[in-house]
Amino acid sequence: MAVSAPSSGSDLHLPELRIVLLGNRESGKSSAGNIILGKEEFDPDARRLQCVKRQGKVAGRNVTVVDTPGWTDCNLLFSKDSPNLLKQELVLSVALCPPGPHAFLLVIHENTTFSEAEKDAMSNHLSLLGHDAWEHSLVLFIQESPAREQAFENKGKMMKLLLEECGGRYHVLNINKRDDKQVKELLEKIDCLVAATEHQEMDSRSFPYVEGRTKLDKCTERRMETGSLTGKRRIPKEKI
Repeated sequence: MAVSAPSSGSDLHLPELRIVLLGNRESGKSSAGNIILGKEEFDPDARRLQCVKRQGKVAGRNVTVVDTPGWTDCNLLFSKDSPNLLKQELVLSVALCPPGPHAFLLVIHENTTFSEAEKDAMSNHLSLLGHDAWEHSLVLFIQESPAREQAFENKGKMMKLLLEECGGRYHVLNINKRDDKQVKELLEKIDCLVAATEHQEMDSRSFPYVEGRTKLDKCTERRMETGSLTGKRRIPKEKI
Protein backbone atom coordinates (compact mmCIF):
# COMPACT_ATOMS: atom_id res chain seq x y z
CA MET A 1 0.00 0.00 0.00
CA ALA A 2 1.50 3.34 -1.03
CA VAL A 3 1.92 6.11 1.50
CA SER A 4 0.00 9.17 0.41
CA ALA A 5 1.11 12.77 0.74
CA PRO A 6 -0.77 14.96 3.19
CA SER A 7 -3.05 17.67 1.92
CA SER A 8 -1.33 20.97 1.22
CA GLY A 9 -4.24 23.02 2.49
CA SER A 10 -3.48 24.90 5.70
CA ASP A 11 -4.62 28.14 7.30
CA LEU A 12 -1.06 28.65 8.52
CA HIS A 13 1.07 30.75 6.18
CA LEU A 14 4.38 31.53 7.83
CA PRO A 15 6.09 34.74 6.70
CA GLU A 16 9.47 33.09 7.31
CA LEU A 17 10.61 29.52 6.72
CA ARG A 18 13.87 27.87 7.75
CA ILE A 19 14.86 24.68 5.94
CA VAL A 20 17.73 22.22 6.33
CA LEU A 21 18.67 19.87 3.44
CA LEU A 22 19.99 16.38 4.24
CA GLY A 23 21.13 13.70 1.80
CA ASN A 24 24.02 11.95 0.14
CA ARG A 25 26.39 13.65 -2.28
CA GLU A 26 24.48 12.48 -5.32
CA SER A 27 21.00 13.34 -4.01
CA GLY A 28 20.69 16.66 -5.84
CA LYS A 29 20.08 18.61 -2.63
CA SER A 30 22.23 21.58 -3.67
CA SER A 31 20.26 21.84 -6.91
CA ALA A 32 17.07 21.57 -4.85
CA GLY A 33 18.26 24.51 -2.74
CA ASN A 34 18.73 26.55 -5.92
CA ILE A 35 15.24 25.67 -7.16
CA ILE A 36 13.69 26.58 -3.79
CA LEU A 37 15.43 29.96 -3.64
CA GLY A 38 14.95 30.61 -7.35
CA LYS A 39 18.60 31.44 -7.96
CA GLU A 40 22.00 29.79 -8.13
CA GLU A 41 23.15 29.95 -4.51
CA PHE A 42 24.70 26.49 -4.05
CA ASP A 43 27.32 24.76 -6.18
CA PRO A 44 25.97 21.28 -7.06
CA ASP A 45 29.47 20.06 -7.95
CA ALA A 46 31.16 21.19 -4.72
CA ARG A 47 32.54 18.57 -2.35
CA ARG A 48 32.16 20.44 0.90
CA LEU A 49 32.69 19.47 4.52
CA GLN A 50 30.83 22.52 5.80
CA CYS A 51 27.27 23.75 5.91
CA VAL A 52 26.31 26.59 3.59
CA LYS A 53 23.51 28.99 4.49
CA ARG A 54 21.62 31.04 1.92
CA GLN A 55 18.55 33.25 2.15
CA GLY A 56 16.05 34.74 -0.26
CA LYS A 57 12.53 35.97 -0.88
CA VAL A 58 10.29 33.18 -2.14
CA ALA A 59 6.58 33.61 -2.85
CA GLY A 60 6.52 36.62 -0.53
CA ARG A 61 8.31 34.83 2.30
CA ASN A 62 11.77 35.10 3.81
CA VAL A 63 13.28 31.66 3.27
CA THR A 64 16.52 30.36 4.78
CA VAL A 65 18.05 27.21 3.31
CA VAL A 66 21.00 25.39 4.93
CA ASP A 67 22.73 22.82 2.71
CA THR A 68 24.62 20.26 4.80
CA PRO A 69 27.64 18.19 3.70
CA GLY A 70 26.52 15.11 1.81
CA TRP A 71 27.67 11.63 2.77
CA THR A 72 28.92 9.02 0.34
CA ASP A 73 28.60 5.24 0.04
CA CYS A 74 26.12 5.20 2.95
CA ASN A 75 28.83 5.91 5.52
CA LEU A 76 30.18 8.89 7.42
CA LEU A 77 33.74 8.72 6.13
CA PHE A 78 35.32 11.53 4.15
CA SER A 79 38.67 11.05 5.87
CA LYS A 80 39.92 9.49 9.08
CA ASP A 81 38.78 12.57 11.04
CA SER A 82 35.53 13.19 9.21
CA PRO A 83 32.93 11.35 11.34
CA ASN A 84 33.13 13.95 14.10
CA LEU A 85 33.44 16.77 11.58
CA LEU A 86 30.32 15.65 9.77
CA LYS A 87 28.37 15.18 13.00
CA GLN A 88 29.31 18.65 14.14
CA GLU A 89 28.29 20.20 10.82
CA LEU A 90 24.91 18.49 10.96
CA VAL A 91 24.34 19.82 14.47
CA LEU A 92 25.58 23.22 13.33
CA SER A 93 22.91 23.25 10.61
CA VAL A 94 20.30 23.66 13.36
CA ALA A 95 22.20 26.51 14.97
CA LEU A 96 22.54 28.32 11.62
CA CYS A 97 18.83 29.05 11.42
CA PRO A 98 17.86 30.30 14.89
CA PRO A 99 15.69 29.75 16.79
CA GLY A 100 15.54 26.48 14.83
CA PRO A 101 14.51 24.97 11.49
CA HIS A 102 10.89 24.48 10.53
CA ALA A 103 11.69 21.46 8.36
CA PHE A 104 14.37 18.92 7.51
CA LEU A 105 14.10 17.89 3.87
CA LEU A 106 15.40 14.34 3.37
CA VAL A 107 16.56 14.54 -0.24
CA ILE A 108 16.52 11.40 -2.41
CA HIS A 109 17.31 11.33 -6.13
CA GLU A 110 15.12 9.37 -8.54
CA ASN A 111 18.15 7.27 -9.59
CA THR A 112 18.83 6.09 -6.04
CA THR A 113 18.29 2.42 -5.32
CA PHE A 114 16.92 2.93 -1.85
CA SER A 115 18.46 0.01 -0.01
CA GLU A 116 18.52 -0.79 3.69
CA ALA A 117 21.98 0.79 3.83
CA GLU A 118 20.62 4.02 2.33
CA LYS A 119 17.73 3.97 4.79
CA ASP A 120 20.12 3.46 7.72
CA ALA A 121 22.37 6.28 6.52
CA MET A 122 19.44 8.70 6.33
CA SER A 123 18.07 7.61 9.72
CA ASN A 124 21.46 7.78 11.43
CA HIS A 125 22.15 11.28 10.16
CA LEU A 126 18.73 12.57 11.15
CA SER A 127 19.01 10.92 14.58
CA LEU A 128 21.96 13.19 15.38
CA LEU A 129 19.45 16.03 15.53
CA GLY A 130 17.23 14.40 18.13
CA HIS A 131 13.95 12.48 18.17
CA ASP A 132 11.90 15.60 17.39
CA ALA A 133 13.66 15.86 14.02
CA TRP A 134 11.37 13.17 12.60
CA GLU A 135 8.33 15.29 13.40
CA HIS A 136 9.88 18.07 11.33
CA SER A 137 10.98 15.93 8.41
CA LEU A 138 9.67 15.64 4.87
CA VAL A 139 11.03 13.43 2.10
CA LEU A 140 12.00 15.46 -0.97
CA PHE A 141 12.16 13.31 -4.10
CA ILE A 142 14.37 14.80 -6.80
CA GLN A 143 13.48 14.07 -10.38
CA GLU A 144 15.16 15.14 -13.60
CA SER A 145 12.87 13.22 -15.90
CA PRO A 146 9.07 13.40 -16.24
CA ALA A 147 8.60 10.41 -13.93
CA ARG A 148 5.30 9.95 -12.14
CA GLU A 149 5.10 10.45 -8.37
CA GLN A 150 4.00 6.86 -7.91
CA ALA A 151 7.42 5.72 -9.09
CA PHE A 152 8.87 7.15 -5.89
CA GLU A 153 6.17 5.74 -3.64
CA ASN A 154 6.84 2.26 -4.97
CA LYS A 155 10.60 2.19 -4.47
CA GLY A 156 10.36 -0.71 -2.06
CA LYS A 157 10.07 -1.60 1.60
CA MET A 158 12.83 0.70 2.86
CA MET A 159 11.31 3.72 1.16
CA LYS A 160 7.91 2.87 2.60
CA LEU A 161 9.44 2.67 6.09
CA LEU A 162 11.14 6.04 5.67
CA LEU A 163 7.91 7.65 4.50
CA GLU A 164 6.05 6.17 7.45
CA GLU A 165 8.66 7.56 9.87
CA CYS A 166 8.14 10.98 8.25
CA GLY A 167 4.39 10.75 8.76
CA GLY A 168 3.77 10.17 5.05
CA ARG A 169 5.09 13.63 4.14
CA TYR A 170 6.83 13.98 0.79
CA HIS A 171 7.17 16.25 -2.20
CA VAL A 172 8.44 15.73 -5.74
CA LEU A 173 10.72 18.45 -7.11
CA ASN A 174 11.91 18.56 -10.71
CA ILE A 175 15.30 20.29 -10.70
CA ASN A 176 15.22 20.75 -14.47
CA LYS A 177 12.04 22.80 -14.35
CA ARG A 178 11.89 26.39 -13.14
CA ASP A 179 8.35 26.19 -11.88
CA ASP A 180 7.23 28.49 -9.10
CA LYS A 181 4.17 26.30 -8.52
CA GLN A 182 6.17 23.26 -7.37
CA VAL A 183 8.12 25.41 -4.90
CA LYS A 184 4.98 27.10 -3.59
CA GLU A 185 3.39 23.67 -3.03
CA LEU A 186 6.49 22.56 -1.11
CA LEU A 187 6.29 25.60 1.16
CA GLU A 188 2.61 24.91 1.77
CA LYS A 189 3.42 21.35 2.78
CA ILE A 190 5.95 22.72 5.26
CA ASP A 191 3.17 24.98 6.58
CA CYS A 192 1.10 21.83 7.16
CA LEU A 193 4.03 20.13 8.87
CA VAL A 194 4.44 23.11 11.21
CA ALA A 195 0.70 23.25 11.91
CA ALA A 196 0.76 19.57 12.90
CA THR A 197 3.46 20.08 15.54
CA GLU A 198 3.07 21.66 18.94
CA HIS A 199 5.66 24.30 18.17
CA GLN A 200 6.62 26.04 14.97
CA GLU A 201 10.26 25.08 14.87
CA MET A 202 12.84 22.96 16.61
CA ASP A 203 14.56 24.79 19.43
CA SER A 204 18.26 24.88 18.58
CA ARG A 205 19.00 24.82 22.31
CA SER A 206 17.58 21.29 22.52
CA PHE A 207 19.72 19.53 19.93
CA PRO A 208 21.89 16.73 21.31
CA TYR A 209 25.42 17.00 22.62
CA VAL A 210 28.18 15.57 20.43
CA GLU A 211 31.90 15.30 21.12
CA GLY A 212 33.60 18.63 20.59
CA ARG A 213 30.45 20.70 21.31
CA THR A 214 32.47 23.40 23.07
CA LYS A 215 34.82 23.71 20.14
CA LEU A 216 31.86 23.67 17.80
CA ASP A 217 30.36 26.69 19.57
CA LYS A 218 33.67 28.52 19.24
CA CYS A 219 33.83 27.66 15.54
CA THR A 220 30.28 28.95 15.11
CA GLU A 221 31.17 32.27 16.72
CA ARG A 222 34.31 32.56 14.59
CA ARG A 223 32.39 31.81 11.41
CA MET A 224 29.80 34.45 12.31
CA GLU A 225 32.55 37.00 12.85
CA THR A 226 34.35 36.20 9.58
CA GLY A 227 31.22 35.86 7.47
CA SER A 228 31.99 32.26 6.58
CA LEU A 229 28.49 31.23 7.61
CA THR A 230 27.47 32.40 4.17
CA GLY A 231 29.94 29.98 2.64
CA LYS A 232 32.33 32.69 1.41
CA ARG A 233 35.20 31.69 3.65
CA ARG A 234 36.31 28.46 5.29
CA ILE A 235 37.06 28.05 8.94
CA PRO A 236 40.71 27.33 9.81
CA LYS A 237 41.64 23.68 10.03
CA GLU A 238 42.01 22.40 13.56
CA LYS A 239 41.98 19.14 15.38
CA ILE A 240 38.62 18.26 16.84
